[in-house]
This record gives sequence, structure tokens and C-alpha cells, in this order.
Amino acid sequence: MSSTTNTPTHHTSTIGSIGTPSRRNTELALLVFAVVIPVFAYANVGLAINGQVPSGLLSYGLGLGLLAGIAHLVVRKFAPYADPLLLPLATLLNGLGLVAIWRLDQSKLLQSLPTFVTAAPRQLLYTALGIALFIVVLIFLKDHRVLQRYTYISMFVALVLLILPLVPGLGTDVFGAKIWIKIPGLGTLQPGEFAKIVLAVFFAGYLMVKRDALALASRRFMGLYLPRGRDLGPIVVVWAISILILVFETDLGTSLLFFGMFVIMLYVATERTSWIVFGLLMSAVGAVGVASFEPHIQQRVDAWLDPMGEYMLSRQGVVGHSEQAMQALWAFGSGGTLGSGWGQGHSELIRFAANSDFILATFGEELGLAGVMAILLIYGLIVERGVRTALAARDPFGKLLAIGLSGAFALQVFVVAGGVMGLIPLTGMTMPFLAYGGSSVLANWALIGILLRISDTARRPAPSPAPNPDAEMTQVVRP
Repeated sequence: MSSTTNTPTHHTSTIGSIGTPSRRNTELALLVFAVVIPVFAYANVGLAINGQVPSGLLSYGLGLGLLAGIAHLVVRKFAPYADPLLLPLATLLNGLGLVAIWRLDQSKLLQSLPTFVTAAPRQLLYTALGIALFIVVLIFLKDHRVLQRYTYISMFVALVLLILPLVPGLGTDVFGAKIWIKIPGLGTLQPGEFAKIVLAVFFAGYLMVKRDALALASRRFMGLYLPRGRDLGPIVVVWAISILILVFETDLGTSLLFFGMFVIMLYVATERTSWIVFGLLMSAVGAVGVASFEPHIQQRVDAWLDPMGEYMLSRQGVVGHSEQAMQALWAFGSGGTLGSGWGQGHSELIRFAANSDFILATFGEELGLAGVMAILLIYGLIVERGVRTALAARDPFGKLLAIGLSGAFALQVFVVAGGVMGLIPLTGMTMPFLAYGGSSVLANWALIGILLRISDTARRPAPSPAPNPDAEMTQVVRP
């Protein structure tokens, strides 16, 4: 007689990947601080200038909070695993920029200028449009890898954007730089701000395909792997385009930005230090060569080498000279370590460029060295989160695109801050999120949106494998 014993049911079980926390509540908590800090700064400016809390404090706080809240809800819905720091950091910078621009609007000196218009309301509108573009990117760009399909189309679009300011009747010359186009009813637009994003897409798609060929070295010289002659083609073409931008648009900043971004992405794609060396040499040769015959660039170099001399020539009424570089250095110097306090500086002496090119000087004077270091730290955190996103990305295109966008952002901060502080010649670009300008705000909010999309894809936990249908209950029969 045999006995039959039924054992407990056994199923093959699969252990899925541990779910990554979405960190959306962390983002929300940080957003509260990112809104409250500019609101307190706004109140401080009003108390310092007029001795009372500004009447628009409530509307400003509610407006900034509403924009930040809508952006957070969209991220929570469409990119739940995205980086939790990028949105609060961008919101904080944008909010502080609005406060500084409003503070300069209150200046009696600037109000006396014939070209004066209040900039803060327009900047708030640009901020709303920028966050709207940020939302559009997150909703409609469901997978960043779709952009790879448009590698060569993006190259064509970028070239069109760069050529537009040179079209007669469309482009306009603003203080020597031909980087603007006129849009009836809307003012001016700087296509180069958007071209940096489109070019990053092209570079990422191109380098992903060509990186193996570009990484090959034909010989070794002084510890460097020298690229083959035929592989120098891409960097020579981009170098030539950047030089043409510098020559025809007399725009040093955009030229440095595009070429530098390409060299960074080339280095990341190939891991060859030789590309960095070649890039630096070509950049230096191009800049020195153009500066030797282009008067506008030469003037900026002269202002960098001898800002006091430029100041004195400007004071004497000599045409073609500017006192802004010296005024910016005085603003930083008078700010000291802790600054004069919100609304108690005199950076309006820089005049028409105080709220755009030189807005960092306002922070330097009124918040001091400590405030400027805090601002630069916030920028550094944005770049660090972008690089972290590139490291976490699972596809080579996403890695290159994230590092390209982060590199472009870092280079723009460097060339602007370096120019205002006297480290390098002035470039005429604007500090991302802080400075007045619709093109910059719109483009940088779109940049943050793309980085969030890449980070969401990178941090999203992989789906658990489906259970094995062959796993069935087993029965053991014993004699």
C-alpha cells in the first residue's frame, strides 16, 4: 500500500529590481524654500528702498509659487523618477533674478535714461513662458532617444538659427554684436540660446555613431594620442563655424560656447585627452586671430586688460569705449564679504546692461562674496546633477546629450561670470535664469526639461520579469 503525500505548493518566484524612490516629496519641500527665499529677498529690497514692504509682495509670491507648483505637478505626473534637485535650483535662481531686476527698476538713475522700460513684469512673463515650454518638453518628449532620429535635421536647424541674425532686415546690431533678430510686436530674440540645445542633439547623435573612429590614434607624441588626420575633420569644421560666428556676428561668447561644448562631448565620447589639447589650441588661435582685426572684439580685450584706461577714455567722451568693466569691479569691491544688503548698492551706475550682462555685479555688491559664492554653488549643483544624470543614463545618446547640455550650461556661466569679474574678456552673454532676457530664460527652462526627461528614464526602475508560466504545483509521491 502506498501513501501519497502532497507537499506545499511551489512556484518559481522572481525578484524584481528594488524600486527607486521617486523623491517627489523631497522636490516639493525644496520648492517651498526656493519660493520663500526670493519672497524674503523681495521684502528686503522694498524695506531698504522705500522703508515699507512692497505692495506687490503677495502677488509676486503667489505667482512664483503657482508657476513652481504647476511645474512640480507636471514632473510628478510625467517624470516621476526625475532628479529632485534640478527644478528647485532653477526656480530659486529665476526667483532671485526677478528680485534683482525689480530692484534695478526702482533706481532713479535708470529711470532717468531715455531708453528705460520696467523690466521685471516682462521677465515674469518670460518666466511663465519658460515654464510653459518646460512643461511642453516633459509632456511631449516621452523618450529622449526620439531626438536621435533628428541628428542631421538638428544640424540644419542649428545652422539656420545661427544665420538668422545675419539676414538683412531681420537681424539687428545691439551694442556691436549681431546676434539678435527683430520680431514685430515681441521685441528681439537671440537664436543662439536655442541653437546650443539643438547643436547638443546633433553632436550627441553624431558622436555616438563616430566615436570609435574618432578614438583611434595614429601615433603617440609627448604622452598624447594624436588623432588621425582624416578624423580631425569634425573638430576643424566646428572650429571654422565658431570662427565664422565670431567674425560675422562679432560674438565671442557664442563662439566659445559652441566650440567648447563640442570639445567636451568629443572628449567624453572618445576618452582621448588629445582632443582637449587640440580644442584649447584651436580656440586660442582663433580668438587671437579674430581679435587682431575685429575692432569690437579688440575693444573687449582692451577693457579686460586695462579697465581703468577704458573707464577714463569713456569719461572723456571718446567714442567706442565703455566704463562698464571698471564699474563692475568697483561693485564687487564695495560689496566686500557680506555685501551692502539688498537694495543698498549702486550697481545701477553700470546703466543699461546692469540687469542683463552685469547682473552678477548687483549680487556681488549687495550680497557680497558670500552671496556670489552661494549663486555659483547653485549653478555648480545644476551642472553636477546634469553630470550625474549623464553617468546614470543607460544609453550612449542620453549620456552624451546630458553631458553636452550640462557642459553648455557650465560654459555659459563661466564665460559670463569670468567676463564680469575680469577673469576673461567680456562676451555679452547673459547669466542663465538670473539676467533679464526672454531668449535665455526660455532656452534654459527647455534645457532643464530635457535633463529631467533623461534623468527620469535613467532612474526609472526596470520592470520585473514576467512570471514563468511553466511553474506549476508539484506533487511528490512516496512509496
